[in-house]
Amino acid sequence: MASQLVREWTGLQQFPVATQQTLYELMSKLKEENVSFLTILVLGKGGVGKSSTVNSLIGERVAVVSAFQSEAMRPILCSRTRAGFTLNIIDTPGLVEGGYVNDHALDLIKRFLINKTIDVLLYVDRLDSYRVDNLDRQVVKAITNTFGQQIWQKSLLVLTHAQMSPPDGLSYAEFVNKRSAALHAAVFEGAGFRKIEIVKDLEMKAKNTVASSVSTFSRTMKYTVSRIEREGRIPVQLHWILRGTMWMIKSAYDMVRGTVSKVPAHLKTLPLPLCRKIRVVLVENSGRCNTNDGGEKVLPDGTVWIPNLVKNIVEVATNGTKPVLIDKKLIEGTDPNQMGKLLIPLVLFLQYRFLLEPMRRKALRLSDWEEDGFEQSSSSRILFPEIEELEAKVPIRAKDLEEEEE
Repeated sequence: MASQLVREWTGLQQFPVATQQTLYELMSKLKEENVSFLTILVLGKGGVGKSSTVNSLIGERVAVVSAFQSEAMRPILCSRTRAGFTLNIIDTPGLVEGGYVNDHALDLIKRFLINKTIDVLLYVDRLDSYRVDNLDRQVVKAITNTFGQQIWQKSLLVLTHAQMSPPDGLSYAEFVNKRSAALHAAVFEGAGFRKIEIVKDLEMKAKNTVASSVSTFSRTMKYTVSRIEREGRIPVQLHWILRGTMWMIKSAYDMVRGTVSKVPAHLKTLPLPLCRKIRVVLVENSGRCNTNDGGEKVLPDGTVWIPNLVKNIVEVATNGTKPVLIDKKLIEGTDPNQMGKLLIPLVLFLQYRFLLEPMRRKALRLSDWEEDGFEQSSSSRILFPEIEELEAKVPIRAKDLEEEEE
């Protein structure tokens, strides 16, 4: 980041006065959190409005946008500074090519991001798309496999083309909710959070079972004490009730222990509410977007979308989760050579146990036989029975040769 040319954020002055005031307040909030710079990564399929959203946020034409021109094939880093605060936005090429995930574009992006820290991910799609298919889940899965599940804890779902008329029979709010829910479900499933939800739900049910069993045991004990005080002895039927209650508690405890043990360590650290509640923000980058009396761009539901988008970005950046550092280990995974080095002691032990140790034992036995007066040939016969068989055959063949000469 330091080597990138950082320009003064002059585009901020192009916003309406009310928008400028809101943006300055949000920058002040970041400074209060000791955040002096913010890095935003913009990802999504091609043609969904990533570059237009970047231009709208900066207030300048930093990324070329044309309906008749293909988008940039390489990531672009735009850096702007204002009042001691630096904003970095990384625009990226589309992640889909010919109906499939563009692995080449994804490789360019991850190489470009090495040693950079991502504070917020904007996953961009269109609001006026009426369906979510398997390709959306594949794109989300590719992002997850590249940057890890933790990237979604620092993400926003941005839906562009929000100045649209919903289909007949649906209000604007209903269509936004349905579209947001469908895309959110695709992200939730493609990122693998569904498995986490199932495991955590099982864990919660098991804990509830333990709590219920303990409550039942407590009530049983109170009833038992009252019967003992009244009758002066323990009724026979209460003995079996106590045993049954203890069995319930033990079974519930075993279920909790078994459930928790099945949860991988790296999944236990993921806060499920953050996984479930990725925020959705609406955007309209075109000039046909409506404006209010102050000249601010507003959506059909009355939301002033640029301050709203920046507000959500600030809240995600300060939500308490760590920014994602894109290091070489995250991109390339574990070094296989390091895994091989860990196996060297095991291989050496196996060689010693099954090769060197048997040879050493044979050598010791041979040494003991020689000390006891045995000849080398006898030792050889014991160690190598094939020699004895050859010696038994050789005299016979020599005798046959003598008879032939006579």
